Amino acid sequence: MVFIQQPIMPAVRQMKDFEILLSSNYEYIIMLDIHLARLKSIFQLANQHGKKLFLHADLIQGLHNDQYGTEFLCQEFKPYGLLSTKANVILKAKEKGVIAIQRIFLIDNNALSKSYALLEKTKPDFIEVLPAAVLMMTKEVMAQWKLQIPILAGGFIRTIEDVETALKLGAVTVTTSNRELWKHYEPPASAKAKK
Repeated sequence: MVFIQQPIMPAVRQMKDFEILLSSNYEYIIMLDIHLARLKSIFQLANQHGKKLFLHADLIQGLHNDQYGTEFLCQEFKPYGLLSTKANVILKAKEKGVIAIQRIFLIDNNALSKSYALLEKTKPDFIEVLPAAVLMMTKEVMAQWKLQIPILAGGFIRTIEDVETALKLGAVTVTTSNRELWKHYEPPASAKAKK
């Protein structure tokens, strides 16, 4: 997948951050905490600026995060990808040909066991592991699962060292809403022009 060439993927919670990213060299952006009524204008702006959007389906206000809401998003807005903790969202996104990112929270052994079962059921295109500090578990997760699904790391990413550690531990990219890290890792203009 092409977006793995971005060491980080900006995760946006506020419109002012989205507007900043429109003029950046980032091609791929994750939209968090957005109201359904704003999606049309956001996608218009993104398309005008050559940005590809991932939507966190669980955080869209005004839309139920189930297979029907997912089908609506895929047909109406055609996002580049969807993130969700819900199996039905991931399965429907894959059915619709949209990149599916299964978000898992590894907080204890019980959550890890449930995540194994969830990943076996959904077989997502990518896994986002939260918090990223648990990436040391990545190798265990991959060995247990015996599959090669690329992993995104997110949550508690505060420093350049956090990003570098996550990448060294096997994440293909890091999701963050930290503006300073966006600035530090922004791809050069020449990388954008090559695509």
